[in-house]
Amino acid sequence: MSELAVNQHHRWYRGRTFHVLVAVLLGILVGHFFPNAGTDMKPLADIFVRLIKMVIGPIVFIMIVTGISGAGDLRKAGRIGLMALVYFEIVTTVALALGMLVSNLAKPGAGIVVGAIAKSALPGASKAASTTWVDTVVAIFPDNAVKAFVNGDLVPIIAFSIFFGCSLSLMGIRGKPIEEFFERFGVVLFGIIKIVMKYAPIAAFSAIAFSVGKYGLGSLLVLGKLVGYVYLTMAFFVFVVLGLIARLNGLSLWRLLKYCKEELVLVLGTVPSETVLPTLMAKLEALGVSKRAVGLVMPTGYSFNQIGAAIYLSMSVLFIAQVYGVELGMSEQIGILLVLMLTSKGSAGVTGSAFVVLASTVAATHVVPVEGVALLLGVEQFMSIGRATLTVIGNLVATVVVGKMAGEFDSSVALECYKKHFEDASIVRI
Repeated sequence: MSELAVNQHHRWYRGRTFHVLVAVLLGILVGHFFPNAGTDMKPLADIFVRLIKMVIGPIVFIMIVTGISGAGDLRKAGRIGLMALVYFEIVTTVALALGMLVSNLAKPGAGIVVGAIAKSALPGASKAASTTWVDTVVAIFPDNAVKAFVNGDLVPIIAFSIFFGCSLSLMGIRGKPIEEFFERFGVVLFGIIKIVMKYAPIAAFSAIAFSVGKYGLGSLLVLGKLVGYVYLTMAFFVFVVLGLIARLNGLSLWRLLKYCKEELVLVLGTVPSETVLPTLMAKLEALGVSKRAVGLVMPTGYSFNQIGAAIYLSMSVLFIAQVYGVELGMSEQIGILLVLMLTSKGSAGVTGSAFVVLASTVAATHVVPVEGVALLLGVEQFMSIGRATLTVIGNLVATVVVGKMAGEFDSSVALECYKKHFEDASIVRI
């Protein structure tokens, strides 16, 4: 066996993927057998999330600005953005409809006896209920760009970045020094991410230890039917719906997932999908998707392509209705679907945001008891894992597919990239 083959054979236990997996398993054991110690681990996970959030806003800003200004043709950037929004709306609507279909067929809430549930167990529900779709649209445009960066509000940052990038592009040659500065600044920011990612296994261990220590593995039993069906529906969506979308565009979903396996494992361990946004953007650019397409599609997808949240929201609303014995006719379910098409866009890829959106949606129906949302508190952490993972996968596929449709994807670069990563890199399907 050659030296190269030996190195490749032993490389699996040196990779971050393996280290995070081991950390997750250890976290489960610590959380189960030493719940108090597991609960005390939470600050270690919080530090990691805060360190990632520290650079997400600037990285998104840099990627979008340099992507638009470096491309030159503003009409092309607008075309990519429009294609992305149409794609997001179609795919999330399919996800919502699929979730409702599964809930109608499986009826996961039927037969569950509900005790007295205090409305006080509903943090943030009243605030969410007062938020309308008009407020969501208005909030896209920041009244203070600095405040958007301070608060880490991704959607206003994207809006400001697009305006900034367009203005810089219109400056022509005069804007080149600013563009070059931003490109160098981006290298520094990704260097920070490389340093922070070395801490990932510790963060994964502490996050899982906290979840299992606080809620226990037993917390899944009472609502296990709903959790099971949600995960099965998500798996079906990934391997059937997204698999079909990828195949129709000449792409291999499995190879794309394998290429980004480190980030997927990390999301399973730390939950917030935004923790892997910077590294995914860098990987997709290395895969042959243009900087312009990556900068526009990937960050926008974190707000408008929340597939995991769409499935969770549609199934949870019907679950609560079934628990309380509320019969929903076809017209009422279509009405809920239309409401969800708007409210699901408010779930911004941050842990717990979908839960607040659920409370807002249930309140907006005026049919399903809003206090029923408290039923899902016990499994919220486990639901977050599924939502975050599906969000990452959905946006990976969206970025490559939209990039390919817009002519912003270089297949030859993708093949070379895959050849470096896999021994079985075939030229049949990218």
